[in-house]
Amino acid sequence: MRHGPRHKATAFTLLELLVVIAIIALLMSILMPALSRVKEQARTIGCRANLKQWTLFFSMYTAEHNGRFQAGVGSGHTNHWTNALRSYYRNDHKIRCCPTATKPLISPNGEIGGQWNVNSAWGVFRGQGYAPEGDWGSYGINGWVENPPASYTTVYENFETVNNWRTPNVPQAGYVPLFMDALRFNIFPRHTDSPPPLEDQPWEGMQHMRRICIDRHGGGINMAFLDWSVRKVGLKEMWTFKWHKAYNQAGPWTRAGGATATDWPKWMQPLKDF
Repeated sequence: MRHGPRHKATAFTLLELLVVIAIIALLMSILMPALSRVKEQARTIGCRANLKQWTLFFSMYTAEHNGRFQAGVGSGHTNHWTNALRSYYRNDHKIRCCPTATKPLISPNGEIGGQWNVNSAWGVFRGQGYAPEGDWGSYGINGWVENPPASYTTVYENFETVNNWRTPNVPQAGYVPLFMDALRFNIFPRHTDSPPPLEDQPWEGMQHMRRICIDRHGGGINMAFLDWSVRKVGLKEMWTFKWHKAYNQAGPWTRAGGATATDWPKWMQPLKDF
């Protein structure tokens, strides 16, 4: 009886399997950094989209309030942007957060969230003027744009408000910061503020520029301006903007003011000078 030809069974040898695994590992090592960059780019774009939406909220608010921003001061936090603009953003907690910084240091249930870093959200804040579940976020307003009473001076930091912008209708509005990535919901930068000595160092005391000098988006942060534009700004560039009416744009931390790359903390020295 004749039998058909026999076919020899085939299988991967151990060596062939090792070669395949090595190739897969090599491809993964090449693709993973690229995927990480794509994810970061997506979060950066999402952040800018959020800020663009916020410019619409502020634009609508000022249009409905005689061209003026919210007071930013008063009983509790009722007149801060988180509450004053709540009807515009419909209390959407997500839009108060940059996609890279959604977790507050203190979680909604009151637990400590961990070590503070540039990707921490502020909050959760509770009390008068806050939502019942509390407020948190990772954006902050330039406090100098707000519209407190003309004679008002902040109690604990002695910031006079005579130089507040109060309205978006100002000269060179594209150089006046409005809303940005931040470690607190408001900031009052001054040209003498110094940069944080260490990366990921929490802000402290009167050094308000440190609240936003955070490497959240590849050497900078995203920022909205009074002309309703949004763009990424370099960390050193922030000292060159017109934060309030009397702000010195050629202060000691600008190239025009004589600052050199070596004057900055080591972690900031490789960044572009302005």
